[in-house]
Amino acid sequence: MSRAAALLALALAAAARAEDLEVSPDAGNNSFSAVFDAKLGERITAVSSEVGCELRYDPKSGLAEGRCTVPLESIRVDNDDTKSDHFRQWATNKKVEPKDCRLEAQFSAVRVGTLKPEEPAPFTAEIPFRVCGRGRADGGKEKVTGTALLFPPGAYGDRETIRIRATIARFDRDAYHIGPKYTDGWLARVQSLAKVVAEQGTVELSLFAKAKTP
Repeated sequence: MSRAAALLALALAAAARAEDLEVSPDAGNNSFSAVFDAKLGERITAVSSEVGCELRYDPKSGLAEGRCTVPLESIRVDNDDTKSDHFRQWATNKKVEPKDCRLEAQFSAVRVGTLKPEEPAPFTAEIPFRVCGRGRADGGKEKVTGTALLFPPGAYGDRETIRIRATIARFDRDAYHIGPKYTDGWLARVQSLAKVVAEQGTVELSLFAKAKTP
């Protein structure tokens, strides 16, 4: 048996055994980033490495389900303390403590198909998001596009790993009431910030989901 065939057989066997996966918020190699680029204002980048997920992948149906969260307090905006604090005020609307707030997505029946080593599998899904417990004001979902790539045991650590890369284009923060006009104490500054800070941005996730140990 060739090395490639052996690797594929090992990967498929492992996938059949290991359906529950986790993304550790402490791993350091999982990332969330959101870029809001105003044509007449600032280009703002928000990042976090503390993404946590509990996932289930069914190799027979090719479907995935799970939940991912990002703690609000872990998000840094332009690596600046003041901007990061402002974002936390805008996200919570100063109604709850930042430590109690998360950005989260819960999904089911996302079709990723059969996963094979060295072959990224594309996927598209409509997924509901919540910010500090709030969904989109219109009740809608976000269109997520991305790829999933299988690493069999030994290829990226000692456990089966699925690398997930996902993008949300045109993520509208205003749809989640993230902004100064929804936040106490910011009313006088709303007009001056209208063009400086973009309402829509691009969100990207890079995750490594590892098979849970028995």
